[in-house]
Amino acid sequence: MSDILDLSLAGARDAMANGQLTSLELTDAYIVAAERARDLNVYITETFDRARDGAKASDARRAKGEVGLVEGQPLAIKDLFCTEGVLTTAASHILDGFTPTYESTVTANLWRNGAVMLGKTNLDEFAMGSSNMTSYYGGVRNPWKVGNQDLVPGGSSGGSASAVSGYAAIAATGTDTGGSIRQPASFCGIVGIKPTYGRCSRWGTVAFASSLDQAGPMTRTVRDAAIMLQAMAGHDPKDSTSDERAIPNFEAALTGDIRGMKIGIPREYQLDGMPEEISKLWAQGRQWLTDAGAECVDVSLPHTKYALPTYYIVAPAEASSNLARYDGVRFGLRVEGDSLDEMYAKTRAAGFGDEVQRRVLIGTYVLSAGYYDAYYIKAQKVRALIARDFDEVFGKVDAILTPTAPNAAFGMGEQMDDPIKMFLNDVFTVPANLAGIPGMSVPAGLSAEGLPLGLQILGKSFDEETVFRVGDVLEQAAGFTAKPSWLEG
Repeated sequence: MSDILDLSLAGARDAMANGQLTSLELTDAYIVAAERARDLNVYITETFDRARDGAKASDARRAKGEVGLVEGQPLAIKDLFCTEGVLTTAASHILDGFTPTYESTVTANLWRNGAVMLGKTNLDEFAMGSSNMTSYYGGVRNPWKVGNQDLVPGGSSGGSASAVSGYAAIAATGTDTGGSIRQPASFCGIVGIKPTYGRCSRWGTVAFASSLDQAGPMTRTVRDAAIMLQAMAGHDPKDSTSDERAIPNFEAALTGDIRGMKIGIPREYQLDGMPEEISKLWAQGRQWLTDAGAECVDVSLPHTKYALPTYYIVAPAEASSNLARYDGVRFGLRVEGDSLDEMYAKTRAAGFGDEVQRRVLIGTYVLSAGYYDAYYIKAQKVRALIARDFDEVFGKVDAILTPTAPNAAFGMGEQMDDPIKMFLNDVFTVPANLAGIPGMSVPAGLSAEGLPLGLQILGKSFDEETVFRVGDVLEQAAGFTAKPSWLEG
């Protein structure tokens, strides 16, 4: 059983192709593992019966020669993607009982490519958080530990990250608004990529900040991420922000050859007070890429220092608009009141958690009369400057290398009383969302306490192929094989 779980998605694909493994055998192994992982709290909704039925159907298709990109693979789906007939909560009390009658485009693409759904994973409520501690369904535990201390998996896609790292799924979907795929990937020692804005459809995905949200895969290897992204992506006429260009063969980009490439090292990412182990890992990453034949050059992204404050104006502003639909009238929770306004107020007070309320209030404030120009318009202008910085740098280099997060995973309950400290977890990931460019975290080393640390590769818009190519070389050089201690328990 453990041998089966040790297979990567690509390895399981090859084993099924060779007749050494069936989807049902693979799925059953992961169901047993997911049952064991219940104390990690990775799933809000388990769909094991559906998974077994899907695996049997996949094996039948394979027998007829019908094989999709992720045929028979048991996946975890972040509970932000609407799934027809399956409870979808966004980890919020306000969506209690919401069972969509339609399928998100991303999950529909995965089912069309043969995937099997194990369940819907936990997340920060409405994807707002960097710890996965704001969920109405309780916090998710990271399978990595320091002694007996439970750690956060990162957020908001912490349930997906923990499921993949803890072998409760072979791969998972996540969404990334300001680092919500890459930061938990770094904290849990897995690979996570936020593709270019528009590469994956947002239709049927519960919105946080519409101009920033982007779906992406979370996997154990770079190759698996390439396979998953190809299965998830594609133009969708139902999403006006979906790009029409053809989806490349991302796996074919993994040539192992980056000779002659130029890799940018942005000086602004060297923060005052950054832990020495993060700086050392970053330096090691530069050396690995240099040894592989790339040239690492210093570059400047001067408006990076404004990225976090810009993000925390733009994202809450869009959230306040998107979350206005949750009013107790059409779906989800309803708390009755003596008037319509009172019902609205009581429903939203009971249904939204503290972090969601905080961001909605911030967003409403920056969009209000007298403050719109001073905050929101100014933030959009700075966002344009951040995007221009990247455009100028990508005129000189092929990709950019940075740390993924300023620290390793921290203890559950820590930093929760300090929103600013929590926001700083996204300092290296937010700029990519503001600019709409692809970014991937690759596990590259361990902290002094034995916790995973990631390095981030940023690429040009719609050039995920280069990101994958560099990420693959980085992965091979790092040789990251460490596993969470929880797996041994």
